[in-house]
Amino acid sequence: MLSQSTPPFRAEHIGSLLRPKKLLDLRARFSRGETSRGALTAAEDQAIKDAFALQERVGLKLATDGEFRRRSYHSFFYRQLGDISIDTIGGEEATGGQSGKRGTQPVARINSRVQWTKPINVPDFEFIRANTKLVPKITIPGPCALHFRGGDAAVLARAYEDIDQFWDDIAEAFGKELKALADAGCSYLQIDETAFAKFGDPEVQASLKARGDDWSALIDKYVAVTNRVLKAAPATMRIGMHLCRGNRGGQWHAEGSYDTVAERLFNALNIPFYFLEYDSPRAGTFTPLRLVPRHKSVVLGLVSTKTSMMESKDELKKRVEDATRYLDLNCLAVSPQCGFASVDSGNPITPEVQEEKLRLVVELARDIWGEA
Repeated sequence: MLSQSTPPFRAEHIGSLLRPKKLLDLRARFSRGETSRGALTAAEDQAIKDAFALQERVGLKLATDGEFRRRSYHSFFYRQLGDISIDTIGGEEATGGQSGKRGTQPVARINSRVQWTKPINVPDFEFIRANTKLVPKITIPGPCALHFRGGDAAVLARAYEDIDQFWDDIAEAFGKELKALADAGCSYLQIDETAFAKFGDPEVQASLKARGDDWSALIDKYVAVTNRVLKAAPATMRIGMHLCRGNRGGQWHAEGSYDTVAERLFNALNIPFYFLEYDSPRAGTFTPLRLVPRHKSVVLGLVSTKTSMMESKDELKKRVEDATRYLDLNCLAVSPQCGFASVDSGNPITPEVQEEKLRLVVELARDIWGEA
């Protein structure tokens, strides 16, 4: 059963928020050398404080910084670990494309060994804690995200001669980051390992096979690697995993149900709660939830961040009721299906719709459980 005082909460959100236009304009000016780093940092600070006010206003119990200091949190995180790009398409950093379409899966380039040299998200956690009474939530990419976007070929192309050394470096780097966050006082972490939701897509399976990967064997490998990281994680930290099928400018990267991975995802993976994308038929039915052990919980991502169309609260209640055919209501919570801006250009919705959707999640939780 979920607790009223510890994560996950009945009403959740995944992490990123729409960047204010003024902040984007100032960052563009900074990139052209037209303003100072100090001016940009001050603008980021104020925009993040405004984001805290938004999260407080709609009634959430948690707060993120909206990823306002980063163009893309995948890119930002892995770049701190070496000469690494996780986010390239045709040699350039990926950006948003035509909304509602399947986007091109970003590709990783690994030009150096993976090495943790300093805390990556600790300053973000400390800023959240200092500026809001809400529970700080830190989100990081999963330990297998880099490999998924390039496979053994990308690992061995320039930086490594031994794939096992790569996985050792990954486990060490993530372990050090989790320890640094825990030492700073962080107790709530979300790992975004979106690969697990993509394995059910025949097109993704074919792509992995074409590059020489056995996609089913990869599921087992990714479970083992993630469990290795989780085993070393501080006991004081509540860690959940977010899964989705791509979220970039309203685009998506995969479709297909969780059936392909459900048994291993819910039973072999040692994680206590999951944030599952469930806002469209692309995610399949709730049937795989029958395999979730009763000591685990699931946050249903029912509200779309890809479109400005507002969901009906009554319809969302029916969807939660449908999910209870497979998992007890006390083991469930609700959220949007993903962030509102996985890259800084954001999804094709307005700030007003973003706030309305976040408020809808809170109201839905209160109506169902009497709390958010």
